[in-house]
Amino acid sequence: MVRLGDRSAHLIVAGDSYIIARVPEAAVLGELQVTTGRLESAPHEVHLGVQIADSLHPVANPAVDLEGNIFSTFSGPRGQKSPVSIYKIDTANNSKPFVTDVMNPTGLAFDRDGLLYVSSRHEGVVYQITPTGNKSVYVEGMGVASGLAFDQEGNLYVGDRSGTVFKISKSRQIYVFATLEASIAAYHLAFGPGDYLYVTGPTTSSFDAVYRISKAGEVETFYRGLGRPQGLALDQAGRVYVAGSLGGRRGIIRIDADGTPEQFLSGPGIVGLAFTPRGSIVLATNSALFQVDVNIPGRPLP
Repeated sequence: MVRLGDRSAHLIVAGDSYIIARVPEAAVLGELQVTTGRLESAPHEVHLGVQIADSLHPVANPAVDLEGNIFSTFSGPRGQKSPVSIYKIDTANNSKPFVTDVMNPTGLAFDRDGLLYVSSRHEGVVYQITPTGNKSVYVEGMGVASGLAFDQEGNLYVGDRSGTVFKISKSRQIYVFATLEASIAAYHLAFGPGDYLYVTGPTTSSFDAVYRISKAGEVETFYRGLGRPQGLALDQAGRVYVAGSLGGRRGIIRIDADGTPEQFLSGPGIVGLAFTPRGSIVLATNSALFQVDVNIPGRPLP
């Protein structure tokens, strides 16, 4: 029997080193314990994801502003424009249309002034979005534009799925910052300590890497061994969290500064994540957002 807090969880599959059980609908948090009638396991702390939005189509990280509002895309099929491009989910989990008329919106990022940026992988354009949802072209010619990230100096970095990471200065001058192997999906970017830019981009390999790029544009492999790594984020301690598979288990993989990985959260179909100001993690699947209270502060906005 499996118990989660004070509730029973229906056991579906059991193996020598794992179990799969259906979480009771009313469960929110608690300790997991497995019993056989005569024996029982030690309690194990469990964090459960609560769905906060659906009818979405994210393909990368959501973005969270300083007030805790969450922004997510409806990316849609390639070359097709969806009625709503970006949704805003407020702190009461109310979801409302925020931006329209962006073809295949992909990456999201905030700058230090609270302006939101979104890439269109179809148009190769990055748009700047005001707090009221008005958009304007920020930069063009970004190829298959996907991941976005700002450094401490306010420069914007854009991942082109065909293999280039662009750097756009505050005066909107465009530079080729680094070149990587082309991705079959999208590049995902996040800055960490030491001004390193961390990058993932799933390929046809099942043994993909998390790269990091120095301020001088030098590329190195930070960790190799993930299946289809996608969105990533860092916590205040500099640990890297990646949506991917480790040893065949999909979820969020946490990698310490020395390159040691661990399965942090498990769940199918996760493509991105973001930390909130109150220490929870927002997880994006291909159709919905979930929130998990983990009491971990994320890396602050630049």
